[in-house]
Amino acid sequence: MAQSFQTDPLKDSRQARLRLVADGQLPPGVLREEIDASWRRSLGHGLDCLEGERSDFFHDLRLLLDDNRMLIDAATPEMEYLVTQQGRAGLVILGDAQANVLAIEGPDDYLKQPGLRDLRPGSCWSETLCGTNAIGTAVVEGRPTLINCGEHYLDRLSPFSCTSVPLRDPQGRIVGVLDVTREGIMAQPQDSLTMLMLAAGNIESRLFGLCYPDHLVLAFHSRPQYLGSAWHGLLALSLDGEVLAANERACELLQLSRETLTGRRASELIGERSPQFIARLLQGGISSVQTAKGEFFFRTLQVPRPASPGTGVPPRARPGAAARPLEDLAGQDTRYARALRMARQGLASDLPVLLLGETGTGKEVVARALHQSGRRADKPFVAVNCAAIPEGLIESELFGYREGAFTGSRRGGMVGRLMQAQGGTLFLDEIGDMPLALQARLLRVLQERKVAPLGAAEEQDIDVALICATHHDLKRLVLEKHFREDLYYRINGVSLRLPALRERSDLEQMVASVLHRHGAAHVTLDRPLAELLGSYDWPGNIRQLEMVLRAALAMREEGETVIGLDHLTDSLLDELTGSCRQSGSIRENEMELIRTSLERHQGNVSAAADALGISRATLYRKLKQMGK
Repeated sequence: MAQSFQTDPLKDSRQARLRLVADGQLPPGVLREEIDASWRRSLGHGLDCLEGERSDFFHDLRLLLDDNRMLIDAATPEMEYLVTQQGRAGLVILGDAQANVLAIEGPDDYLKQPGLRDLRPGSCWSETLCGTNAIGTAVVEGRPTLINCGEHYLDRLSPFSCTSVPLRDPQGRIVGVLDVTREGIMAQPQDSLTMLMLAAGNIESRLFGLCYPDHLVLAFHSRPQYLGSAWHGLLALSLDGEVLAANERACELLQLSRETLTGRRASELIGERSPQFIARLLQGGISSVQTAKGEFFFRTLQVPRPASPGTGVPPRARPGAAARPLEDLAGQDTRYARALRMARQGLASDLPVLLLGETGTGKEVVARALHQSGRRADKPFVAVNCAAIPEGLIESELFGYREGAFTGSRRGGMVGRLMQAQGGTLFLDEIGDMPLALQARLLRVLQERKVAPLGAAEEQDIDVALICATHHDLKRLVLEKHFREDLYYRINGVSLRLPALRERSDLEQMVASVLHRHGAAHVTLDRPLAELLGSYDWPGNIRQLEMVLRAALAMREEGETVIGLDHLTDSLLDELTGSCRQSGSIRENEMELIRTSLERHQGNVSAAADALGISRATLYRKLKQMGK
C-alpha cells in the first residue's frame, strides 16, 4: 500500500518530544497519524523517551534461529542483494513475528555507533520494549512503515531512519519483517520502500515454495513477463487440483479472499473444467487461459527447487536435488541403458550432450546424473531454463554484466550462469525456446570458449561441460528458421532421446522405483490399478506417474501395503480414465474380478485376496463398498 511520507519530520518530532518530556503529554496533530498512534502506544507501555541503551531484552539466539530457519533461508539472498544496492550506507535487518532480530547484513562499524550498540541478533525491537521503530511498528501495523530520524520514540535513535516491510506466510500471517536502517533523513523514502517490497515479494514467493515442497505450485499472471517475479500469483495445489494456499498476489489477481480460494478447484479459477487439467500442467511450459470471467492469464507449474536468489539477486551455483545414479535411470530398458552409457562417454570426452524428449521425461534428472557420473562431479552443476526466464533478462542471466551496464543494473554487477558453472557443467534446459539473437552470441562463446559480461571489454576463458535439452523438434525449428543450424550442430555432439513413459517396457519397475524413493518399497499395486496405469497414455510422463502414486500412498490406512483404485480420488480417476463413464466401467471391472475370485475360491476371503494380490482388510473394505 503506497503511503505519503513527509521528508523533514525533525522539527515536529522535536516539538512533540519536548512537550512529552516537560509534562508527559503528547500534543495532538503534530506527528504523522501513524507515528502519533505509535507514540501513544509507547507512552502507554510506560517507556521513557530519554532512556539509554539497555541489555536486558535479549533472547536465546540459538532457539530463535532454530524456530525461524525457513524464514532465514528464504530471506538471506535478498538481504545480501539489498546490501550490495546500498553499499556501506546502512544495514539490512531480518526480524521475526515478535520483532526479534534474526540476522543483520551490513558494515560492522555501523553497529558500533551510539544508539545502535544494542542492535544485534537476539535483541527484541518490539514497540513494548523500544517504542516507535520501523521493525516493531511494522509488526503492530501489519503494513510497510517508515520511521524518519526523530520520529523514533526513543531519542537515542533520532540519528537514524528505518523502513520496514512485514513478511507473510502462505496463509497471510505475519512471520517476520525486513528492514533497512541508515543514518540521516531518507530523502527518497518511496524508492527505499519499493526496493524493500520487491525483496519482500521474492522472499514470500520463496517461502511459499519452502512451505509446500511436495505439492504442485501454480504460478500465474495476466502478463507472461511477470511469471517468476515477485508479482506473480501462487496457488499451492493438492494432487487432484484443490487449492491449499494462495499468496497475496493470487488473491489480488483473482479478486477473491484466501478463505474463498482455499478448497476450490484450481481448474474452476484459472483453467479449463477438464479432468486433464493436472496432466496438462504437468507437461510444463507456459500456457494461456481465459477464465469464466473472461480474464486472460498466463500460467506455469513450478517444479520445487532449492532456494536461490530471486529477481535482481546474483544467482549462485547450488547443488540442487541429489542426483540419482545413472545406472538406476534406465531401469530394465536395455536400449535406454545403452544410450545413457554413450552420453556419459561423450560427456567424458567434452562432447556436448543434447537430451531430447517430451516434458516430464526427466531431462534434468538425467543431466544431473550425467554430471555426477563424470570427472566434474565435484564442480558446480548450473541449470538454466531458457523458457522460464523473460526474453529481456536471459542474456544478462546467462552472461552476467558489469556495474552500470544498463539502467537498473545492480551495484557491483552480476556473475552470469556461464561463469558460475566454471569447471563444472552448464545445463541449458528448453534451449529450443532461446531467442535467435541470443543463439548467435551463445554460438560464439561455445566456439571461442570465452565470455564477456555485458558492459565489459575484456573476455574471460571458460571451461564447462555442456548439456542441452528440449521437447521441441530442433530439426524442424531449423527448417522454419527459428533455430540456428550452426548452433544445432555445435550442441549436438551426442544426442540422447528420452523415451516417453508410454513407450517404456519397464513400467512395473518404474512404479517400484518411485515407491522406493518415497519410503514405500513394501507397497504393491493391486491388479485393477496396475492394469489402469499400464493402459494410460501418460502425457505428463514420469512426473505425472510420481504424482499419481504419491496421491494413492497418501490415501492409505495405517498398515496397508496394497494400493488400488479405491485409493484414488474421483477426480484423479477421471483424469486417468478420461471420463466419468470409463471410471465407472473400471470400478465395474474391479467388482467383477472380486466376484469371480470369490466364486473360484468358494467364498474363501483369504484365498480370494491372495489371488487378487491384496490384503484381507482391503478385500473386506471393497466388499463393503460393493454392498456385500
